[in-house]
Amino acid sequence: MDRTAWDERYASKDYLWTVEPNRFVQQHVAQLTPGTAIDLATGEGRNAVWLAGQGWQVTAVDFSPVGLDKARRLAADHDVDVEWVEADVTAYQPSATFDLVLVAYLQLSTPQRVEVLRRAAGWVARGGTMLVVAHDRSNVTEGHGGPPSPEVCYDVDETVAALEGLIPSVAEVARRPVQTDEGERVALDTVVVATRRS
Repeated sequence: MDRTAWDERYASKDYLWTVEPNRFVQQHVAQLTPGTAIDLATGEGRNAVWLAGQGWQVTAVDFSPVGLDKARRLAADHDVDVEWVEADVTAYQPSATFDLVLVAYLQLSTPQRVEVLRRAAGWVARGGTMLVVAHDRSNVTEGHGGPPSPEVCYDVDETVAALEGLIPSVAEVARRPVQTDEGERVALDTVVVATRRS
């Protein structure tokens, strides 16, 4: 989907997903000491706002102005400050490194995704952490929800290989419960946590 399509999607309802942070972001970030963080493809800002509420100094990047407007509103509702940056993550280059680099549900074709992950891995400061959470390729046939195209879904080994210079501590396909009108279903997500030596 391009910028216009995402703008239209974000404009279609108040918030597309919950305003609560992703469960794996909470799980893997809660044990870290807050510092600087960047949230790539922040969308409506739920993870960035939660990070800011935990004491992180957050930069959040997305190419959708509609999504960022909603993210600013969410930040105001939670009385937190986030630096919102309107930019395409396939071309964005920060001027600093970060203690936490978060990539959550960024949907790109495989070559673009691998390139973004490689560049983002270089933004992790010494002793810092990178967290990648996304729809796993197996979710297309075995899980619930998410994009129907395997091309924009992730693979654990492929993701780890893209994070050059980082040491993985978690690399798994994680099960995420999803509540539906028909009862609970399970989505399958790639979850990778990797760090740079201090």
